[in-house]
Amino acid sequence: MSILVVGTVAFDSIETPRGSAERVLGGSASYFAVAASFFSPVQIVGVIGEDFPKEYLDLFSRRGINLEGIKREKGETFYWRGRYHEDLNVRDTKELHLNVLSGFVPRLPESYKEAEYIFLGNIDPTMQMEVLNQLRKIRLVACDTMDHWIQGSGHELRKVLGRIEILVINDSEARLLSGEHNIVRAARSILKMGPKVVLIKRGEYGVLQFSDSSIFATPAYPLEEVFDPTGAGDSFAGGFLGYLARTGDHSQRGLRRAIVYGSVVASFTVEDFGLKRLTTLSLEEIEERYQRFVELTDFHT
Repeated sequence: MSILVVGTVAFDSIETPRGSAERVLGGSASYFAVAASFFSPVQIVGVIGEDFPKEYLDLFSRRGINLEGIKREKGETFYWRGRYHEDLNVRDTKELHLNVLSGFVPRLPESYKEAEYIFLGNIDPTMQMEVLNQLRKIRLVACDTMDHWIQGSGHELRKVLGRIEILVINDSEARLLSGEHNIVRAARSILKMGPKVVLIKRGEYGVLQFSDSSIFATPAYPLEEVFDPTGAGDSFAGGFLGYLARTGDHSQRGLRRAIVYGSVVASFTVEDFGLKRLTTLSLEEIEERYQRFVELTDFHT
């Protein structure tokens, strides 16, 4: 089952305590699409500038990602520069240039409009709604957002939340969106806004999944070294939704397996800068680490 993702395709310049990387491929749609492509075909929607190199488009093509929804515009590609602290959960944005993303209106190719699994990346809620209004056979929609949209486009975001099944959000964003400091109360409040499932990303502390009937907690896969946490959340979402699309299993057991697969893919992403590690990753490595993850969390005797 194919997945449609709309989000940013970008250049990132990254500085962490482990080193730095200049103008590497980034953006929410890029990380999600490559991660999801290990499990399911992917259709990507985004905008790039005249400066976006063919080698990055070729990278997507090698992963079987459909590029019909990528639009090249006059101008420069979306650009972000950030620096991570020793505590990698804390980062500073040094530069942010929307460039061709400013004013972009996503128009889906006809071949995309039958997509059943949808991921609305971290973009303006107005753009997210524009995508939803063009789709004909929606089966499951997952969505991401951030503090900028929560504070500046709250009314539009609430409309989107009323039309999705799964919200993927980090713990500080969940508190901001709900007005609740306690994370359990925050999740319960968000569930009342429309989503059936809320996935709260907690960085090195793992993921919490909330629905009306259950709570599920999983740790992050333990790593000795984390080089670059950029894109880990989008990679998690890609692995998670990719697995759901492949299996079609939306039961609690299926959701929990998908969360672990998402966590596994994210654990590979942070092992190098940008998308570099995902470009050398194999499905066999994912399956092997999934089994180790299961053994790590097995408490039955």
